[in-house]
This record gives sequence, structure tokens and C-alpha cells, in this order.
Amino acid sequence: MTSTTLQKASRWESRIPLLYCGDHLNQPEFHRRYEAYPDPRAKFELIGGIVYMMAPAGYEHGKGDYRLTGLIFQYERATTGVEGAQNATIILGEKSEPQPDNVLMVRAAFGGRVRIRGKKTKYIVGPPELVFEVAHSSLAIDLHEKRRDYRAGGVSEYIVFDVDRGQVHWFDLGRDEQVKVPPDRILRSRTFPGFWIDTKALIARDVNRLADCLDCGIASPEHAQFVELLAARRSDRSKKRARGKDK
Repeated sequence: MTSTTLQKASRWESRIPLLYCGDHLNQPEFHRRYEAYPDPRAKFELIGGIVYMMAPAGYEHGKGDYRLTGLIFQYERATTGVEGAQNATIILGEKSEPQPDNVLMVRAAFGGRVRIRGKKTKYIVGPPELVFEVAHSSLAIDLHEKRRDYRAGGVSEYIVFDVDRGQVHWFDLGRDEQVKVPPDRILRSRTFPGFWIDTKALIARDVNRLADCLDCGIASPEHAQFVELLAARRSDRSKKRARGKDK
């Protein structure tokens, strides 16, 4: 920390305790301390009631994160009712407040489970349907502690991209099982029909093949059916609200 940051820390410590790696806290107390932390560059996560301070992201992590973010943007653009987020805090449970690399979720108006809440800063509250982590130094945490937290919090599907070993780990958290990527190496999301990832291209950094594969998923009949389902959910919710106002 710089001398200015240390001065700020000393002022804050008398009122709100600082966060330290290894602290055992509940979510409200963690959140209170995190919002007040004097260094805005510091990244903390609460996993299973334990505070983790995440290391700065390097080049390999950033490139993996970037490619997944591009796929999420491409899918969101073609799928009304779905949206993604990158490095957003999620209030997931009494002892859980992670900050995953990427998420894909159904909007509340289309039947999704998450809500966006907060006074000054908005946060995701509730479980996104699909969570991504790009693992570098954090692989052990991502595959174990975070996997348990995401499952307990209600996340349906979880994908970990291990950039060091060039591996993709895919989990169906609803069934609590790891899913094998098919022989064609295309991961077809169980939660978001048409969201297809060419894992070989992801590892090889072949962005053209990644985009082409997702285009094929978006052109599939299952994606069209999913878009219709989301539209029907929104219509049903609108009708229920209208009936409620008429009473």
C-alpha cells in the first residue's frame, strides 16, 4: 500500500475493521468491511464464510477472460431476456459473496432468479444460472471451495477454464456432477440452449472458430425454442402484473 492508503487505513480501522485474508465472517459483515476498504484496487471474496484476497490478474488470465466475455456478449445480443456480467459482486448466501470472472443469467422480467439491488453501488443478489471462472493461481479454490459455494447458492451450471493446463472443467451443479465435454470438443450449455463453446478453439485462442461455433449454436432449433420460452415467460409476468393492478 502507498503511504496515503496506509493513512486512510488507519483512519478506517478505528471505525470499520479492515479485511484480512483468512477472516471468518458472515456476508453482511464482509460486505460492510469490503465497501469501506481504503484501497479500491483490492479484490476480496467471501467463500464459505472465509475471506480470500485474490491476486492481481496476469496476461493469461486476462486473455481467457476476454474470450469468454466476447462469447457472452455474442449470445446476449442474440437472446432477448439474457444478460452477462464480468467481475461483478454476487450476494449469494449468508456466508458467500464471490466475484466471478463472468456470469450469464436470465433477467428477472423473463423469469430469472437474480435481482439487482443496492443504494449507491448495485449488486447481483441471488444465483446466476451460469458462472465462469478463469483459473490461474486460483485453480484449487475454483474447483473445490467455490464449486461448493456456487452449488449451495443455487447456481445451475459452472465452467472453469484452466489456462495453465489448457483444460475446461464443466459442472452440472443441480445434479452435483462433472460433465464430460463430448468428443467433438464442443461444450453445449445445459442451461442456455445454443450457447456452444468450442473448447479446443478456446484453448488455442482461435477467436474466429469460437465465434463460428457460437453462431451455429444460435442458429440451432433449441436456441429458437429458448427465445420463444423467454418471451412467453415475460408475457405471463406482464399479464399477472396487469391483473394485480386491476384488483
